[in-house]
Amino acid sequence: MKKTIVWLVLLVSLLGGLLASGTAVSAQTPDPLPPIPPIWNFEGLRIDYQRVNVAIEDQVATTHIDQLFVNDNDWMLEGTYLFPLPEGAAVSQLTMWVDGNPIEAKILEQDEARQIYDEIVRQLRDPALLEYVGTQAIQANVFPIPPRAERRIEIEYTQILPAENGLIHYVYPQSTDLYTNTPLDEQSIRVEVRSNEAIRAIYSPSHPVDISRDGDFRAVAGYEDADVTADKDFEMYYTVSPEEIGLNLLSYRESGQDGFFLLLVAPSVDAGEVVAKDVILVMDTSGSMEGEKMAQAKEAALYVVDHLNPEDRFNIVSFSTGVRSYAAGLTRADDAGNYASFINSLEAIGGTNISMALLEAVEQADAERPTTLIFLTDGLATEGITETDLLLDAVKQAAPRNVRLFAFGVGDDVDPILLDSLTQNHRGTTTYVRPFESIEEEVSGFYAKVSSPVLADISLDFDGIIVEQQYPQDMPDLFAGTQLVLTGRYREGGPATITLEGDVNGRTQTFTYRDNNFRTRGGDDFIPRLWATRAIGHLLTEIRLRGEEPELVQSVVNLSIRYGIITPYTSYLIEEDDIFSQSGRNTIVDEAMIEGETVAVTRVASESVVEEAAASADMAAAEAPMALPTMTADKDAGGATAVAVEEMVHLVGSKTFVMRDGVWMDTAFDADTQTPQEVGFASDAYFDLLTAVPELGQYLALGE
Repeated sequence: MKKTIVWLVLLVSLLGGLLASGTAVSAQTPDPLPPIPPIWNFEGLRIDYQRVNVAIEDQVATTHIDQLFVNDNDWMLEGTYLFPLPEGAAVSQLTMWVDGNPIEAKILEQDEARQIYDEIVRQLRDPALLEYVGTQAIQANVFPIPPRAERRIEIEYTQILPAENGLIHYVYPQSTDLYTNTPLDEQSIRVEVRSNEAIRAIYSPSHPVDISRDGDFRAVAGYEDADVTADKDFEMYYTVSPEEIGLNLLSYRESGQDGFFLLLVAPSVDAGEVVAKDVILVMDTSGSMEGEKMAQAKEAALYVVDHLNPEDRFNIVSFSTGVRSYAAGLTRADDAGNYASFINSLEAIGGTNISMALLEAVEQADAERPTTLIFLTDGLATEGITETDLLLDAVKQAAPRNVRLFAFGVGDDVDPILLDSLTQNHRGTTTYVRPFESIEEEVSGFYAKVSSPVLADISLDFDGIIVEQQYPQDMPDLFAGTQLVLTGRYREGGPATITLEGDVNGRTQTFTYRDNNFRTRGGDDFIPRLWATRAIGHLLTEIRLRGEEPELVQSVVNLSIRYGIITPYTSYLIEEDDIFSQSGRNTIVDEAMIEGETVAVTRVASESVVEEAAASADMAAAEAPMALPTMTADKDAGGATAVAVEEMVHLVGSKTFVMRDGVWMDTAFDADTQTPQEVGFASDAYFDLLTAVPELGQYLALGE
């Protein structure tokens, strides 16, 4: 995906000697730029807040930005204000408030903006602006901020968002690094979507957004945080479709390599025919659940039963040393009886007989109806079948194929191997409720998403394209108001017909989607890293559950280095030079396994084991590419020391760059087969190359 940039660049010309003495004289930067190069990043300019409100109505997006700049210096800042615009944007408002008066601005066309960008790059010896090649820009020639003063800027622009087979993409590009190296004190982004066609999926690969749906034709996505380092674009996709279940494809492919795809499948918020289901709650009431955990578990159970559909059936199986059930069998939700009294009567006492409880629950499952088994526990099995492999085998043999088991591990004393294996065997998920989290919130939030199944036993067929390495490998059921996010790889690009098939109340239903285009080149460049995040999460789970195999570890190392994803195996991304050849990576794997600095299969309950299990589960189900941590541990002879990751690793587009000997190097570079060719910075050949291949701008912008 070629990035279109909507951001500002503040160019400030200051005299260094006067700065050092505490007194500053600054000159407004004229056009053309002065011979004295301006300071690019500077201390003291702070953004108190940035509030972005986006209204999208039938593909027309109006973006309103309100931001407050504060000069914390003892000297005045003054310079030129450049605001690169997205392609096709029409500016309706630019207001810079100076003593209550607005400042005028002018629009620079692409060629004029490019000339200014190139000139700045040549003067500053800094290619950061090359990311904006090919865009229009706003220019305002006055930007004085007196010492300890502030300036408020409001910008509003409108653009038409193109639709591709019902898929609409909005980008709010951002990077604070271009004008200040301090985070935003406060940032909020709100996107309201209204559409004449039914809205299906809403998806952000870049930011965690809360989504509020008001029927099928209006939705709001919101993001808010403090102390924000705005180093990646805010992106949001939404899909529209008249179909009962919408399906949309995104893809990315580099020439000569296999491609990556992302599939969004979403039913109506108000699903027509909802599948009648059975819900069995299996609740740990052993002595360790005493107190707040027990109280929250009861509230969670009440929430689930209170929100059953009339056609649903349920039962509650509590367990400690023995088992106690609410009813002899499944009970209709519209004739539930006094279940609240039963739930409130539960007491935390006794041991933990997991096997008896699970076998009792799956015995009640009706093979003809979808069955959701919610299993909540805070400890290891201490009674009944206590050996994990035997327990897993017993449940697997007894459970009908239609049972979906969702486990909630409470605290740091659970058995992650047992819980993850149970959910993997029965096509569910594991949620780890840490000591600082609420059981009630986790369970109720989960159930709100799965309360109305619309399609069970899903399968997909891609006619015309060879696809492989899909995650999740076992597709979950589809629920009203939720969406399935599927990632995978494909061979050659081209058109494909995708067929979705599933079960609705015992009947097979088929949905066919034609004219899906798997790109032969280019596309949405976040998809490879999202795929790699899920692949690594899956591999780490396999290693934890089944033990280390060199092939699995090798796959984790290769993916981690290529896509910039930090794992328990790859501090090597930061500290090792020999990552640019396969032989070097093989050596890394051999050394890691010999030294034992790896993930091991263990049933011993501990905080670190649960953290690892939760982390790999999150990666395997990620809906956004894994971000780099700010710091990581660098082990040396003196022990572990903190290393600033951003100083050593950068993610740009689909590529990962690591710093080696003062040079940013692409981890896809193969030292065994490739020979670099030097192109001098700011030479004619440099700019000719950029003109011929504009997408290189985002990579060249990384250098100095």
